[in-house]
Amino acid sequence: MKALVPLANGCEEMEAVIIIDTLRRADWDVTVAGLSAGTIEAANGVKLVPDTTWEQINPEDFDVLLTPGGFGGTMALCEHEGVQHALRDFNSKGKWIGSICASPLALHAAGILEGKRFTCYPGVEEKLPATVQPVNEIVVVDGRLITSQGPGTAFEFALKVIAECSSPNTAADVRAGLLL
Repeated sequence: MKALVPLANGCEEMEAVIIIDTLRRADWDVTVAGLSAGTIEAANGVKLVPDTTWEQINPEDFDVLLTPGGFGGTMALCEHEGVQHALRDFNSKGKWIGSICASPLALHAAGILEGKRFTCYPGVEEKLPATVQPVNEIVVVDGRLITSQGPGTAFEFALKVIAECSSPNTAADVRAGLLL
């Protein structure tokens, strides 16, 4: 599987790193695309170095689009035309989309949460209309949409992405290797 993980300043570093690392342990081809050139400064000051920039990739080349949270990073995902277009395109083509923490706000900005079961970081629902509200579950799968709540659920999120998009056996092997 080819996964695309966009990163922006203010992203949640634990979510980003856990998602990227866990998928790579499953032998996925993971591309980390910075929304700006150079080092990304995550929400808690950790510096992350993307593989490339958003401008240098073609989102159509990927099977899965995964958005880490963190409020600053999420706002950048909401405002980035390329990410918003990719989210709508993945949704319309039935490709896998994964979102954790605050980043379901970016999915809402793309117009793809209406009528979906999803979860997010507690409190984020206050920024969503009454017609689009999360459920209080660690990880939720609705069709080809996988969502999760936050940093502490990032391993479960990444493992569910592997199980759903690739293989439950691969997810179990990665889980065992992580001692989870």
